[in-house]
Amino acid sequence: MRIIKPSKVIFADDNVEKEFYGLKDNDEIKEYIKRVIRDIKANAFCGIQLPKRLIPKEYIQKYQVMNL
Repeated sequence: MRIIKPSKVIFADDNVEKEFYGLKDNDEIKEYIKRVIRDIKANAFCGIQLPKRLIPKEYIQKYQVMNL
């Protein structure tokens, strides 16, 4: 059984978001990141699921994340 769950994608760090939007539109890395964002928005379960015990504690404290 395949689970599909749409989700919201946000940048956890303003500097990373700023750098992303600062890339040229035809930049290969920007295109890869846009594809990943599109895939994650369509299905939060795409890719490799990171076990919760491996989420760095500082991510949980700083960003209040429960899943990566």
